[in-house]
Amino acid sequence: MLGKNDGMSYEIDADYEKQWLFPPSIEELLSADHPARMVREFVEQQDLDGLGFKTRKSEQGRPNYSAGLLLKVWLYGYVSGNRSCRGLERACLDQMGMLWLTGMNPPDHTTLWRFWRDNRKAIRKLFKQLLQVALSLDLVGLVLHAVDGTKIQSQAAGEKGLHRERLKKRLSRMDEAIEEILKQTEQAAAQEGGESRLPEGLQQRQQLKAKIQEQLKLLDEKQRDHFNAGDSEARVMKCRDQNRFAYNAQAVADQASGLIVAANVVTEESDNYQLVPMLDQVKENLGQVAEQNLADAGYKATTQLAEAEAKNYSVMVHLAEPDGPYDAVQFVYDAGNDQCICPRGEHLEFERLKQRDKAEPYAVRVYHCQKYLDCPVRWQCSSSKTGRTVQIHPNHDALVRQREKHRDEALRAALKKRCVIIEPVFGWGKQGMGFRRWTVRGLEKVKTQWLLLCTAINLRRLHKHWVTGKLKFA
Repeated sequence: MLGKNDGMSYEIDADYEKQWLFPPSIEELLSADHPARMVREFVEQQDLDGLGFKTRKSEQGRPNYSAGLLLKVWLYGYVSGNRSCRGLERACLDQMGMLWLTGMNPPDHTTLWRFWRDNRKAIRKLFKQLLQVALSLDLVGLVLHAVDGTKIQSQAAGEKGLHRERLKKRLSRMDEAIEEILKQTEQAAAQEGGESRLPEGLQQRQQLKAKIQEQLKLLDEKQRDHFNAGDSEARVMKCRDQNRFAYNAQAVADQASGLIVAANVVTEESDNYQLVPMLDQVKENLGQVAEQNLADAGYKATTQLAEAEAKNYSVMVHLAEPDGPYDAVQFVYDAGNDQCICPRGEHLEFERLKQRDKAEPYAVRVYHCQKYLDCPVRWQCSSSKTGRTVQIHPNHDALVRQREKHRDEALRAALKKRCVIIEPVFGWGKQGMGFRRWTVRGLEKVKTQWLLLCTAINLRRLHKHWVTGKLKFA
């Protein structure tokens, strides 16, 4: 390189007249351990046709950007925290990693968007492909896994959502306002004599009332209490201590490697029925589930515990400590005599079957205390005026066996590791990579975005192994 500041200098400054004696190649622009090189190796080892990516079948027509190049841009964009089409377009023009990946052939944002739109299913398959590579090199542990979910806010504007209770209150206030206007109009007509002209404000309120009634009718048709036309599949969930339209992103993480071994997005507000489906996905991705699988109290649905046992999935789910000496867990269920025995030794007889849970209905057996009137601890046991009842789930035995596992010191110690296994996944995504809100709408699209983000997180986890040569994609 030749320049004007070739002599001694006490400061380093830019020399804008500097010239290359021999022009550098693209390869020289990037360090050997740069993550962009890892992304390139991973993508170039994929059978894009086999995965379902739309690739060029004919040599006729104008040249197009290859599926491999566009996939590299999207994947490296997520690795580096860049997720918008326009942001990726800018990066392809001025970021060294993107310049290198594209070979200085930058695609525009429309091309990138079309690739995303046309290849969503294929993009989701990359997550499993990367796990298969890591598994083949013994980089994934199968001893201890943890499952959890996080609520991520919808891209649609929350203030445009419909909420049944709010609409009912507005309708009630509108009725009161209309009634007051009519009353004032009648009084004015009586005082002045003759007919009084209806005020313009009344017509406006009647139109607003009709609109509110239409919105309530829409909620009835959708059988929903909350609805956002901008993202019809989003549900109201608690995000950062506020109820917002969101999706429930699920993940399973491996203790040994920190890798995400299963990922999904659901519209259910709770995690109650996600335990077995997530472990099923782990088995699909890795061929088997871990020796022990941990989950918090949100996954303690008894039907799921029973289903996990039936599939030989060993799970440890957090259970709340008994709330006093007369908590329901202190009652012993005697299936042979069809009764429950309270901590004082009194027998609660079977009373009726009761249907529970609208999502996945089941019938619990209800047992009622007949001696509550004379019981000395009646009000300590229950605040009900009709006496204490206990409900027994049809899979009660599975819950009992789960409680038995909690008496094992080693298993309780393992359960305490749940947070340190799974929480970093959400920390990386939300804090480290700035992913706090979906940038797409609809369940299928957010699933694609979550799987791509989880693939990017796994790539960042595996980068250290790739640098040392332990991980090779060839």
